[in-house]
Amino acid sequence: MHYGTIDVREILFHSIHNKHITARITVEREGVIAGSKYAREKLAELGVKVEYLAEDGAKVLPDDVVAAISGTPKQITSAEDAVIGNLTKTSGIATASTQAVKLADGKIRIVSGAWKKMPLLIKHMVREAVAIGGAAFRIADTPFVYLDKNYVRIFNKSIPAVLKAAKIMPDRLAVIQLRGETGSIGEEVAEAAAGGADILMIDTGKHADAVEAIKVLNQLGIRQDKQVAFAGGVQIEDIPDYARLGIDILDIGSRIIDAPLLDMKMDVINT
Repeated sequence: MHYGTIDVREILFHSIHNKHITARITVEREGVIAGSKYAREKLAELGVKVEYLAEDGAKVLPDDVVAAISGTPKQITSAEDAVIGNLTKTSGIATASTQAVKLADGKIRIVSGAWKKMPLLIKHMVREAVAIGGAAFRIADTPFVYLDKNYVRIFNKSIPAVLKAAKIMPDRLAVIQLRGETGSIGEEVAEAAAGGADILMIDTGKHADAVEAIKVLNQLGIRQDKQVAFAGGVQIEDIPDYARLGIDILDIGSRIIDAPLLDMKMDVINT
């Protein structure tokens, strides 16, 4: 906030610029804190003294204190601008991630790979928030090569051809995105399995396609050798239903990455 080229705070607080102010940041609903590390770095950069700051992963209830800080009027008001936005965004993501993992109950791996679509400046914070909540931000923990729809298209819409090209990296799992573009989902699953794919990502958002993929793998007698992942419009509250279908990996995008903010507010408590 500027008046011309001058920070308005420089003008407003001119006569009290050395006054000592204390403030608290409190949370307005139950959730999980993320982004604390970056908040601490920003507060230090502003010269704000941190009396208390909740750690990443901390579970909070409405009205819990997330941070207690002190500094000059300009430092404290600057902190409100610089810190709360990131904290509410990343904590909202961590809260949704935690809810998803809890509903999965260990029966299905929860992944949120949509962090890759976030603006570069916050991408790392979003990715860490997903992990703080307990979900994975990669489809597999071991090295893999992800062959999405565009790779398949580049190989003239040939699933066997793109998988053959990937075999030059035998130390990596082959993950292939299937959308029913070259045939039915059942046909694509059979081709991908024969071509050596390790994880079949059914990215159609249709339950029936996941069921068909698992059915084909069972018929081929290789279900135990392949993992079935599913993505597309997944709602967190529906996770138990997906687990019952027998899906191994569930990729949840916007319901985690664009989860509601974990609202917080800052109140000056002592002047």
